[in-house]
Amino acid sequence: MRVHGPTSSLSAIWALALAVLCVLATAPHAVAQTYPTRAVRVISPNPPGGANDTVARMIADKLSDKLGQRFVIDNRGGAGGIIGGELAAAAAPDGYTLLAGSVSTHTFAPIIQPSLKYDPVKSFAPVSLFALVQNLLVVNPATGVGSVKELVAFAKSKPQGINYSSGGPGSTSHFAVAMFVATAGIGANALHIPHKGGAPALQAVATGDVDFYFGPSPGMVPIIKAGRAKAIAVSGPGRFAALPDVPTVAEAGLPDYRSLGWFGLLAPAGTSPEIVKLLSQAVGEVVKADDIVRGFANQGIEPAANTPEAFATFIAEQLTLYRRLAKEHNLKLE
Repeated sequence: MRVHGPTSSLSAIWALALAVLCVLATAPHAVAQTYPTRAVRVISPNPPGGANDTVARMIADKLSDKLGQRFVIDNRGGAGGIIGGELAAAAAPDGYTLLAGSVSTHTFAPIIQPSLKYDPVKSFAPVSLFALVQNLLVVNPATGVGSVKELVAFAKSKPQGINYSSGGPGSTSHFAVAMFVATAGIGANALHIPHKGGAPALQAVATGDVDFYFGPSPGMVPIIKAGRAKAIAVSGPGRFAALPDVPTVAEAGLPDYRSLGWFGLLAPAGTSPEIVKLLSQAVGEVVKADDIVRGFANQGIEPAANTPEAFATFIAEQLTLYRRLAKEHNLKLE
């Protein structure tokens, strides 16, 4: 007859504990190996046709091909991206709801909306950048304006001032145009008309409802080439390949102006690091695809990808930079 003493019982307990720890240690890896097993929702915090939405759809299509499950765009536009950002932050951290975030949701909105229901740093697990974007300054052709200097003179010549559109308070276009108005010294001559996204804001210029708009380049080229809007400046350090005759804002006489956009993929905080890493690696591969590179170039977009850690650092640095710029220019983004 064999009697189990205290020593053998203790050994059994340690063996069981070790087995449990092994299972827990391998669980995230196992999740990543099977992920995704169903469609993934990618929240686009803009209406269809806007810059973020245009770029997000291109990336989502490629991720669908790469990972074998559909990455479906869910448009939740409004409030400069805040509505979509809040929805994504509150989603289950299981990898099946992601956010196509931007400088709007993670830089500008937090600066002008301190009561956000999400924290741009703590509420998300950054996955990767996927694009850096130039902004284009466009005017309604009926204004007769052909340059930045002419736009400034046009604004100052109007007793009632002129008006401009944006994609909503806190949007990329709102910050871009507010920076321009402040730098150009026409704050007292220009009225802000907010819209529910970049697409309707651009449409307002094309129809003549507003005089000008300064927003992300994706989706703008067809309207410009159709003659429904006239591009007079580009925000980046270099000219836009699709519109090589359009000068930079610095070349046009405002060397201190700066405004660039970015788009990236984020998951809710608490999402498995293994899933985040898998998605980051996938984004890094899809942005190198020839059709993505060509499609991006045609719209003034630079493909970009980085690690989750590098993306987190980038977001924090952008917040610091634009908080400083907003203070320096005394921006009032009502």
